[in-house]
Amino acid sequence: MTHDIIYFLHNSAFKASKELRERLGVDDIALILQQNRMRWYGHVLRKDDDDWVKKCMEYEAEGSRPRGRPKRTWKEVVREDCQAHKLNKEDAVDRCKWRKVIKEVR
Repeated sequence: MTHDIIYFLHNSAFKASKELRERLGVDDIALILQQNRMRWYGHVLRKDDDDWVKKCMEYEAEGSRPRGRPKRTWKEVVREDCQAHKLNKEDAVDRCKWRKVIKEVR
Protein backbone atom coordinates (compact mmCIF):
# COMPACT_ATOMS: atom_id res chain seq x y z
CA MET A 1 0.00 0.00 0.00
CA THR A 2 2.69 2.48 1.02
CA HIS A 3 4.72 1.57 -2.05
CA ASP A 4 1.70 2.33 -4.26
CA ILE A 5 1.29 5.79 -2.72
CA ILE A 6 4.99 6.59 -3.13
CA TYR A 7 4.90 5.39 -6.75
CA PHE A 8 1.78 7.49 -7.39
CA LEU A 9 3.35 10.59 -5.87
CA HIS A 10 6.62 10.09 -7.73
CA ASN A 11 4.89 9.73 -11.09
CA SER A 12 2.53 12.61 -10.34
CA ALA A 13 5.21 15.15 -9.48
CA PHE A 14 4.06 17.55 -12.18
CA LYS A 15 0.32 17.27 -11.57
CA ALA A 16 -1.61 20.11 -10.01
CA SER A 17 -1.87 19.96 -6.23
CA LYS A 18 -5.67 20.17 -6.50
CA GLU A 19 -5.75 16.99 -8.56
CA LEU A 20 -3.43 15.24 -6.11
CA ARG A 21 -5.63 16.24 -3.17
CA GLU A 22 -8.70 14.89 -4.95
CA ARG A 23 -7.05 11.58 -5.81
CA LEU A 24 -5.64 11.10 -2.31
CA GLY A 25 -8.82 12.29 -0.60
CA VAL A 26 -7.08 15.08 1.31
CA ASP A 27 -8.77 18.42 2.05
CA ASP A 28 -7.17 21.75 1.19
CA ILE A 29 -5.20 23.11 4.14
CA ALA A 30 -6.79 26.56 3.75
CA LEU A 31 -10.25 25.04 4.26
CA ILE A 32 -9.11 23.07 7.28
CA LEU A 33 -7.65 26.21 8.84
CA GLN A 34 -10.85 28.13 8.13
CA GLN A 35 -12.96 25.42 9.77
CA ASN A 36 -10.71 25.37 12.82
CA ARG A 37 -10.79 29.18 13.16
CA MET A 38 -14.57 29.27 12.95
CA ARG A 39 -14.96 26.35 15.36
CA TRP A 40 -12.74 28.09 17.94
CA TYR A 41 -14.51 31.42 17.40
CA GLY A 42 -17.91 29.81 18.06
CA HIS A 43 -16.53 28.09 21.15
CA VAL A 44 -15.23 31.37 22.58
CA LEU A 45 -18.44 33.29 21.76
CA ARG A 46 -20.47 30.76 23.74
CA LYS A 47 -18.31 31.26 26.84
CA ASP A 48 -19.34 33.49 29.75
CA ASP A 49 -18.59 37.19 29.36
CA ASP A 50 -16.22 37.14 32.35
CA ASP A 51 -14.17 34.20 31.01
CA TRP A 52 -10.51 35.13 30.49
CA VAL A 53 -10.40 33.60 26.98
CA LYS A 54 -13.30 35.75 25.83
CA LYS A 55 -11.71 38.82 27.44
CA CYS A 56 -8.46 38.09 25.57
CA MET A 57 -10.32 37.85 22.25
CA GLU A 58 -12.01 41.20 22.84
CA TYR A 59 -8.86 42.91 24.14
CA GLU A 60 -7.65 45.91 22.16
CA ALA A 61 -3.95 46.70 22.56
CA GLU A 62 -3.05 50.28 23.37
CA GLY A 63 -0.55 52.31 21.44
CA SER A 64 0.11 52.95 17.80
CA ARG A 65 0.88 50.40 15.15
CA PRO A 66 4.05 50.51 13.08
CA ARG A 67 4.18 52.31 9.72
CA GLY A 68 2.92 50.68 6.58
CA ARG A 69 -0.02 48.49 5.86
CA PRO A 70 -1.28 46.89 9.05
CA LYS A 71 -1.15 43.13 9.32
CA ARG A 72 -4.47 41.34 9.26
CA THR A 73 -5.57 40.37 12.72
CA TRP A 74 -7.13 37.05 13.66
CA LYS A 75 -10.44 38.83 14.31
CA GLU A 76 -10.43 40.37 10.82
CA VAL A 77 -9.82 36.98 9.20
CA VAL A 78 -12.62 35.37 11.24
CA ARG A 79 -14.98 38.24 10.36
CA GLU A 80 -14.26 37.65 6.65
CA ASP A 81 -14.86 33.91 7.11
CA CYS A 82 -18.21 34.59 8.79
CA GLN A 83 -19.26 37.07 6.10
CA ALA A 84 -18.41 34.55 3.39
CA HIS A 85 -20.77 32.03 5.01
CA LYS A 86 -23.39 34.60 6.09
CA LEU A 87 -22.89 33.97 9.81
CA ASN A 88 -22.99 36.41 12.71
CA LYS A 89 -22.26 36.26 16.43
CA GLU A 90 -25.83 35.32 17.27
CA ASP A 91 -25.57 32.19 15.10
CA ALA A 92 -22.81 30.85 17.35
CA VAL A 93 -25.31 30.52 20.21
CA ASP A 94 -27.01 27.74 18.24
CA ARG A 95 -24.18 25.22 18.42
CA CYS A 96 -25.83 22.68 16.10
CA LYS A 97 -26.36 25.24 13.33
CA TRP A 98 -22.83 26.62 13.77
CA ARG A 99 -21.21 23.18 13.52
CA LYS A 100 -23.35 22.24 10.53
CA VAL A 101 -22.29 25.34 8.61
CA ILE A 102 -18.63 24.82 9.50
CA LYS A 103 -18.67 21.20 8.33
CA GLU A 104 -20.21 22.29 5.01
CA VAL A 105 -17.31 24.69 4.33
CA ARG A 106 -15.63 23.33 1.20
